[in-house]
Amino acid sequence: MKLRNLAALGLGAAAIGLLLVEPSLAQTPAPEAAAAPPAPVPNKGDTAWMLVSSALVLMMSVPGLALFYGGLVRTKNMLSVLTQVFAIVCIAAILWVTYGYSLAFTNGGGFNDFIGGFSKAFLKGVDPTTVAATFSNGVVIPEYAYICFQMTFVMITPALIVGAFAERMKFSALVVFMILWITLVYFPMAHMVWYWGGPDIFADAARKLAGATDKAAAQAEYDAVLGDAGFLFKKGALDFAGGTVVHINAAVAGLVGCLILGKRIGYGRDLLAPHSLTMTLIGASLLWVGWFGFNAGSNLEANGSAALAMINTFVATAAAALSWLLVEWLLKGKPSLLGMLSGAIAGLVAITPAAGFAGPMGSIVLGLIAGAACFIMCSTVKNALGYDDSLDVFGVHGVGGILGAIGTGILVDPALGGVGIPDYTTKPGELTVGAYDMMSQVIIQAEAVGVTILWSGIGSAILYYLVDFTIGLRVKEEEEREGLDIADHGERAYNY
Repeated sequence: MKLRNLAALGLGAAAIGLLLVEPSLAQTPAPEAAAAPPAPVPNKGDTAWMLVSSALVLMMSVPGLALFYGGLVRTKNMLSVLTQVFAIVCIAAILWVTYGYSLAFTNGGGFNDFIGGFSKAFLKGVDPTTVAATFSNGVVIPEYAYICFQMTFVMITPALIVGAFAERMKFSALVVFMILWITLVYFPMAHMVWYWGGPDIFADAARKLAGATDKAAAQAEYDAVLGDAGFLFKKGALDFAGGTVVHINAAVAGLVGCLILGKRIGYGRDLLAPHSLTMTLIGASLLWVGWFGFNAGSNLEANGSAALAMINTFVATAAAALSWLLVEWLLKGKPSLLGMLSGAIAGLVAITPAAGFAGPMGSIVLGLIAGAACFIMCSTVKNALGYDDSLDVFGVHGVGGILGAIGTGILVDPALGGVGIPDYTTKPGELTVGAYDMMSQVIIQAEAVGVTILWSGIGSAILYYLVDFTIGLRVKEEEEREGLDIADHGERAYNY
């Protein structure tokens, strides 16, 4: 036998001998515990989309809304409207990062149904590495991107109110009122509608419950996780991009404001026509473009659902503009540019809560209804009631927002082309379509509308009277006649 074979035989015998002496060496090593799945990291495409969307929504306020409103007032008040909108945008930004984000999107302890806490005041604990949940399991975006996006919402919402009492409110009173309103009305509404833990937290709680041996403890933990959400979110209210939080909220505050301040001097007697429909067209067009960030951006991800929200924002707006135009043409004999622009805004408002839930054909129907309904409200109902909502904030944002919020409960129906109600707990880790009953969902939507009207209406009235009793709301008669450009700001929009 060759030396090599003898060596191999000897080594084999030695190995067998060792195993016989120490049996543990013959056992297969125990596998290591499965490593925890890595934490999700933001996708660059989603992050880029959210940064672009934030810039688009800012454009809605300045210059979009500022020019839209500015063109609708008289020349002597153009600059005052521009100043009011720009100032509100800046005030809202500072309030948001100091304590607003924390009040809207953190746990509020015993008051959590209605308001958050101060755990993230001054953006404590937020840095470039922290993330925020989206609507898909395992998908996140940088928390700074989410903060910026939501900041643009709080910028435009109070600015919408300006149109209701344009041409007659003191700038100092406006500043004080807006600080109070943003803090005491907007932040709680945002918390009630949009605050929740996110899909992964819901899924983890459902998994623990399914595999728990102590069902009672697991059920308590599960209930606590699902209960860590805003009042209207827990009720199941659907608001994709702000029908309640933004439009109804601002519209009711505007209506209350115009009633408390009273009518403009000469209302119903003098011609109070828009001074530049060219400016209004530019503003409305910027609003439509920016609204793609508003609606499609609210998906928080660059995917098919964002594309659905975008196409709905196209077609509902076009349908509403045509609807207002045609109804006005039939009833008044001539189609107007202002009517078509107003209809477009009505369509944008109406589709906002339904943008990611409805199908395109349902969105067209919603737009057609909103355009006609808002025209009737602005041209007939307002005149019959005799209140001076200067730029038809309630007629467009209030009526359009209510129609859209309630209509969302119908158009989300998969049988009508909708996407259905999202369900994150039945199959943990998967986004599935949950149970849907149209009547129940419409009732929930109507309750959300009712809560918004009461919260904004009562809260805004208290704040208006508080400001009126302290520094006064309305400019003096001679200042109103002269125009707020000179009276409040000492400059004019135009110098010829």
